[in-house]
Amino acid sequence: MQKSDNNQLKVFISSRESTCDECGTDLGSHAWLVLKGEKGATCLTCADLDHLVFLPAGDTALTRRSSKHSRLSAVVLKWSRSRQRYERQGLLVENEALERAEQECEADATQREMRRGQASLRRAELDDEYIRQFAAQVRGLFPNCPPGRETLIAEHACRKYSGRVGRSDAAKNFDAKAVRLAVAAHVRHQETNYDELLSSMIERSAARSKVRDTVTEVLKLWEQGTS
Repeated sequence: MQKSDNNQLKVFISSRESTCDECGTDLGSHAWLVLKGEKGATCLTCADLDHLVFLPAGDTALTRRSSKHSRLSAVVLKWSRSRQRYERQGLLVENEALERAEQECEADATQREMRRGQASLRRAELDDEYIRQFAAQVRGLFPNCPPGRETLIAEHACRKYSGRVGRSDAAKNFDAKAVRLAVAAHVRHQETNYDELLSSMIERSAARSKVRDTVTEVLKLWEQGTS
């Protein structure tokens, strides 16, 4: 069953110039923000949602299936001045969940056309040469990470729209600290139950604390290997 918006994490598209209250980054206008009560608003990176991909509203079946398969998702909302209310723009879901949902919709010709369009949009978010260079830095710092993970990490970190870690000035200069942050984020989401904890509405700091030791162990293994 698809989650109702009332029981789901929410991301808001700002209509004015915004700054992340956690990392202090100037996000500009039309920023994607997570409201944190008295703590203000945070960017997707600080909210640990920057590994998710955007599925625009409009296809009920694809949205339902993507939401079902994604361990973590967030509804994207934008204020409508004409209607004086927040309106749903789409959903942030795990890339693997979206691809699985697209495959399930493949039998229908219209759905296949939609899938090609969505794939084209996601490719447009990527800078192939930059991703190759970023992936090479990941492999250099973590030579024992599983094959292909360096590319997956680079693609997630370097998508253009979200302001995530791979788009920072430090990452563009391939600063080791920025690359390590991207790898740690990947490990947190893919090698632990962190997303399930967030989805159950556990506070981010508490969820991070629960998986911190596992993340550290995996990073050491990927960096040094087994001896």
